[in-house]
Amino acid sequence: MTTKAEVFEKVKEALVEALGVDEEEVSPAATMVGDLGAESIDFLDIVFRLEKAFGIEIPRSELFPEDVLTNAEYVQEGKVTPAGLEMLKSRMPFADLSRFEANPVVQEFGNLLTVNDLCRYVESKVGAE
Repeated sequence: MTTKAEVFEKVKEALVEALGVDEEEVSPAATMVGDLGAESIDFLDIVFRLEKAFGIEIPRSELFPEDVLTNAEYVQEGKVTPAGLEMLKSRMPFADLSRFEANPVVQEFGNLLTVNDLCRYVESKVGAE
């Protein structure tokens, strides 16, 4: 059984290698895009490294529900609708969406995902305690 501390260490290692950041920069509260500078191409590398490190498969739509953010049913005038927020919550139970709910601008969604969210996602896949 993998512990939460082990998950964090492996996630941190993957982020340091994929993003070229210092270990000290990778804290649970650090945002993937805003704090660590991840770009969309980097997420492919991060997902690959996490899959390899944990022996899991990470469907892209599970971690990054772009289909919700590009769907006219869930986005109006550049903002995610209440129905869209509910869809995101159901698809991303590992992410804290409370800050995004206050101002659900689609362009800000990339600044939402934190290292802690990523760890919680991996924990759910590996059954960490």
